[in-house]
Amino acid sequence: MSRRILLINGPNLNLLGKREPHIYGSTTLEDIETQARQQAHELGVEIDTFQSNHEGAIVDRIQETAGWGPNVRETDTPGKRVSAIIINAGALTHTSVAVRDALAAVAIPFVELHVSNVHARETFRAHSYLSDKAVAVICGMGAYGYSAAIEFAAQHLKIEGE
Repeated sequence: MSRRILLINGPNLNLLGKREPHIYGSTTLEDIETQARQQAHELGVEIDTFQSNHEGAIVDRIQETAGWGPNVRETDTPGKRVSAIIINAGALTHTSVAVRDALAAVAIPFVELHVSNVHARETFRAHSYLSDKAVAVICGMGAYGYSAAIEFAAQHLKIEGE
């Protein structure tokens, strides 16, 4: 398996830099993805990015990481398979058993990520359906959280891959 990371962003994260900048900052998702690709290259890993506002599309993409799912044919090469997932599931963190089940099913280590400190916000945001399955949880570091997650995943992959 290649040393590849999948970076998933959920609902409304396409609005980073526009939506509530006092909470989420002014960095756009495009800026984050550009920085992620550069950082991954420097760390010697590949990174794929995916964003969707639709729960089912996120579940499908997670399944594809293991070579499963409705968009994978038996003749497909394992090019979409990954060694680690970084997921900012947005609001789905607090509501989606489906995303949790998909992550558990593929059994690929993942980092749960949040731009804001979810524990300092509305009480419903403190509950995560993902945290107990994640190898790490990063929150409240703004856009820098993505860099920290990539660094962690690359180091974890290095240890696992050696």
